[in-house]
Amino acid sequence: MSTVARRHPSTFTLDQLDWDPWIETIEHVGLSDDELAEVYRQAPNAKGSSYFATLAHDLPALVARTGLFSNAMRSPGGAPNSDRELAAVAVSRVNGCIYCASVHARMYAQYAKNTPAIQRILDEGVSARMDTPREQAIVDFAARLTEDAAGISAADLEPMRTAGMSDLEIYDVAQAAAMFAWANRLMQTLGEPAYPDK
Repeated sequence: MSTVARRHPSTFTLDQLDWDPWIETIEHVGLSDDELAEVYRQAPNAKGSSYFATLAHDLPALVARTGLFSNAMRSPGGAPNSDRELAAVAVSRVNGCIYCASVHARMYAQYAKNTPAIQRILDEGVSARMDTPREQAIVDFAARLTEDAAGISAADLEPMRTAGMSDLEIYDVAQAAAMFAWANRLMQTLGEPAYPDK
């Protein structure tokens, strides 16, 4: 846990952020060097990341979460990475998860080469107009799933189909959106984003 007071962002940003946990990470609970090395062997993402070092309190859950996340966001075929990242940003924007929105907005900008579009979502929210019908359909679907999952119907998929998306692409977008509906809530329950120390 950080003992130094840091500035915490109050608005959505493309800036790279850190994350301050509100509970001790596995690095602070008295594990032996061998025990800590075993954690890092099973979950390399826990080394150097305060978030993953917090999730490592339940190592099997972290290992399973990492595999699920990797498959949801990077499985071959189906939706391109930019579509999945766009869904993640839309969900994170609805949920108010500044950290996740920052990370995945940068990833979207990298994959789609479209920083202005993602900046509009960060600035205006999910009501921002996107550049293409496909992008608009993804944002609208991800926002609707986040705001009213029980109200989703087959009709909510039609704009993505009309924009030319296959069933596998729609599945990938739905999986990314659902993953972030959960991931945002976990992250927001255990800590808060912070600007990196200078």
